[in-house]
Amino acid sequence: MKRTLEVCTGNMASVIAAAEGGAERIELCTALALGGVTPTIGMMKWIRQQYPELKIQVLIRSREGDFVYNKADIEAMLEDIRLSLPYCDGIVCGALTADGDIDVEALKLMVEASGDKPFTFHRAFDRCREPEKALEQIIAAGCARILTSGHEPSAEKGIPLLRKLVEQAAGRIIIMPGGGVTTKNARLIIDQTGCMEIHGSFSAGSGVTCADDVKYVLSTIDE
Repeated sequence: MKRTLEVCTGNMASVIAAAEGGAERIELCTALALGGVTPTIGMMKWIRQQYPELKIQVLIRSREGDFVYNKADIEAMLEDIRLSLPYCDGIVCGALTADGDIDVEALKLMVEASGDKPFTFHRAFDRCREPEKALEQIIAAGCARILTSGHEPSAEKGIPLLRKLVEQAAGRIIIMPGGGVTTKNARLIIDQTGCMEIHGSFSAGSGVTCADDVKYVLSTIDE
């Protein structure tokens, strides 16, 4: 199977750089300094028009902070999902309960609202208290992948759990490492976890993705 790089883009400059670097897929959001929130419809439309072949995974997150949402938060995100569908290739979202479990009911509504677009459960997974149980619940909800750092500050530190999650998933869902992924460790993370997809912004703290870094990582993971 071909290994896939997903570039996390928090602004238009990063989208352009990701495309110039050869990325085939991006996660689109804004306000990465806050952990990322839902981008505007205008951004989605422009990117779809300028880069029709680029696969766009849209982050749906109504606010910064935790991933415990009230009814109003959930209803707003469901509407954002529906409004995004004409311009994206997949949805990135998720929700937890106050106890640190997967909010199964909210997740089912989010996956249903996404229609036939693949659904990625985002790094709220890294705040759940029982990752093995959470994995099974996310699979049961019909999600396509999980974005996770393996319950560590970075995916490199989370390699042991990431490897276990890949084994537990057994091909039923994609485990995609993300968090602290750089040009120096992307191949290492893939090799030591057995993952076929990886996620990073490649902005080196600047807030803007570097096209050369994207190009380099693509060359290393394809070796």
